[in-house]
Order: sequence, then structure tokens, then C-alpha cells
Amino acid sequence: MAHDIVFFLAPDDATAATTRSRGPGRGFECVPCRFIEPDSAIVEWDMYFEEPSAEAPPSERLLAWSWPQWVTAPLNDGVEVFAFPQRLTRALASASPLELEELAERWTQRLRAADGDDMTDDDLLAVLRGVARLAASAVNTGGGLYSWSF
Repeated sequence: MAHDIVFFLAPDDATAATTRSRGPGRGFECVPCRFIEPDSAIVEWDMYFEEPSAEAPPSERLLAWSWPQWVTAPLNDGVEVFAFPQRLTRALASASPLELEELAERWTQRLRAADGDDMTDDDLLAVLRGVARLAASAVNTGGGLYSWSF
């Protein structure tokens, strides 16, 4: 499980890749959170918008879903930088408050089932709302949405 996660905007993959060594700094619009798996979150969110349901899908279904692309090659240091799929960026940008609430509830249920008391104490709805704001900015500027984690 990643300890520190930052969802952020960048104009392109090359710029996002420059965050690998230190994370996105002050020059990036960001939403931080802790103790989640960003790639799993991206898959969960993407699946929700492609196949809407208040019920969390079985783990096997999530594992079979298309996973986010690496922006930089993975090394043995625990740092990961992923690009959000464009369709997910567009879906988050246009998501209604009700959709974000339903997704946050579903995501919370999955994390609680998997992590129990070790689950993040972040407000997951606030994280999703922040990421949706970033997605709207990405759509408006032609940039991309990314995650950095360690």
C-alpha cells in the first residue's frame, strides 16, 4: 500500500514523468491522500463510470479491468507515476455530486473490506471531489491527470 499519494495535473506525460524523484511540487495543482493503492483506485473509479452500480464489483472483475499506464518505468524504490485514462478524466470532470457520493461510498466499502482498521483516515469523498476538480481543469486545458505515489 502506498503511504503518500498525490493526484495532480500536468500538461503531458513528459512533464508528469519529471515528478518521479520528488513528487509533484508547488508548480502542480494537486490533491494529496494517504494509505491507498492509486492504481486500484483508478481502476475502481473507471469501472464505476463505465458500468455504474452502487455495489462494488467482485475483486476478480477489478483485476480483469484495464489498469492505468505507467508514465515512468517502475523501479525497485516504491515510487509510481500513473496516467489516468482519458475516458476516466472526462467522466470525473462531468460527474454529478450524486455520482461522486455513490462512488465514494462504494470505494469506502471496498477499502474497509480489504484493509479493516488499517484503512486510510482521509475523507474519500473530499478526495474524489478534489480529483474531479482536477479532471475538469485537465479537460479545459488539454492536460492530463496523474497519480504519484510512494
